[in-house]
Amino acid sequence: MLTVPVRQLGESERRAVERLLDHDPFAGAQVAERIAARGLSWWRAEGRILGYGARRNLESLCWLGGNLTPVLATDAAVAAFADLLAGEERLCSSIVGRADAVLGLWDRLSDTWGPARDVRPNQPLLAADALPSVPADPEVRRVRPGEVDRLFPAAVAMYTEEVGVSPLAEDGGRSYRRRVNDLVRSGRAYARFVDGKVVFKAELAVVTKRTAQVQGVWVAPEWRGRGIATAAMAAVVRDALLRVAPTVSLYVNDFNLPARRVYERCGFQPIGTLATVLF
Repeated sequence: MLTVPVRQLGESERRAVERLLDHDPFAGAQVAERIAARGLSWWRAEGRILGYGARRNLESLCWLGGNLTPVLATDAAVAAFADLLAGEERLCSSIVGRADAVLGLWDRLSDTWGPARDVRPNQPLLAADALPSVPADPEVRRVRPGEVDRLFPAAVAMYTEEVGVSPLAEDGGRSYRRRVNDLVRSGRAYARFVDGKVVFKAELAVVTKRTAQVQGVWVAPEWRGRGIATAAMAAVVRDALLRVAPTVSLYVNDFNLPARRVYERCGFQPIGTLATVLF
């Protein structure tokens, strides 16, 4: 396969990068948010943006930071990114993005970067651009700064259940707590409290001019099966559409059928498939 050299992109190519990200506003949302906030200078962005394509014709991107995220990566770009990355020590905790690109990268990197702790090859990517037709739970609201201590145990439980490791393991949870604090302070964390305890939570983990991406959806185990999730998610989607962005998006494991039914009731439609490799 004929490839062209991969190069690290800088601030002078920001407009070209932003134009490319506009072509995939959902799968590339996390990269778009980081670039909007910090630009392309690696010392500010805490990661690198790699580009594939002629200098006047940028075709594909790859974000390399805490996560490795290919964006609009063609087969040739996947091969070129993998050739470069195979010679580097793996520092990222996951590879996440469009399934074809992620699985193509992993096929080429697994010998040097493996083994993976988990590979999730089929994660439907969903989006909604209209207010839900189902009623919203009036008890679901944005979490207030003084409620972080109540939210944090639920956030830890969600992360551990979803990712398979505790966020407290690496630095005692300090960086994860900062992340939760940031989401609360920016009005992007939602919860329903009953007797002071969180029974539902979700966050707008990524926000761009094109979409608000929901992550961290969690229902307390003792409340599961009671049917609270649909109305709770409807409240999140409604607030996000009215206040934050023109669309709401998320991705979900294909085997999580209860969650997929909730999202369908809230008006989400499939727009693609992501995959995640966890280390």
